[in-house]
Amino acid sequence: MTERRILAVKALLFALCLLPLAWYAWRFQQDALGANPIEAVTRGMGLWALRFLLITLTVTPARKLTRQAWLGRLRRMLGLFTFFYAGLHLTTYVWFDQFFDWTAIAKDILKRPFITAGMAAFALLVPLAATSTNAMVRRLGGRRWQELHRTVYAIAMIAVLHFWWMVKLDTREPALYAVIVAVLLGLRLWWREQERRRQAAGAYAPKRPGRVIPISSRR
Repeated sequence: MTERRILAVKALLFALCLLPLAWYAWRFQQDALGANPIEAVTRGMGLWALRFLLITLTVTPARKLTRQAWLGRLRRMLGLFTFFYAGLHLTTYVWFDQFFDWTAIAKDILKRPFITAGMAAFALLVPLAATSTNAMVRRLGGRRWQELHRTVYAIAMIAVLHFWWMVKLDTREPALYAVIVAVLLGLRLWWREQERRRQAAGAYAPKRPGRVIPISSRR
């Protein structure tokens, strides 16, 4: 994949990632979001944040299975769109649902478990978004940066739990997302175990003796 084609793919992906927001904005303007449009927008933004999070987590397995290294260059954009939609989800709740009533919001966080989980997931997303630049990777160092960004799997599990507790009765969709997270995490753990075994096998493999050259053949 040439650099020019990668840039074209990224531009197309950027436009596609904005489609959910455009759809909800259009439906809101048309008064076509049902009896409670604020709730519809809030839930919609949260749902797309979760979807983008799962898509972001799918990039690495897709890159490894297809052996297309350039796919890894899409991960940062998808991760930032995850944070973007999560931010919109939180903003619509704080602004349009609670009207910046911080006392009511604090009570919600303490009394409603799905709000607690949602706030926790967003709080954990903030440092990932803040350290998404190349400059922050260099500043933290590759190893520390990777350790920080591994929390994305915990964030995914908390986000699914937030969704599960929110819907209460019909849990089929959050259950599907839970299975996806489990598969993605299972793949990662399996690959890490395979890598550990390869390294262990390499460390304990007997070294082949060097070739002995007869004295008469040496120069």
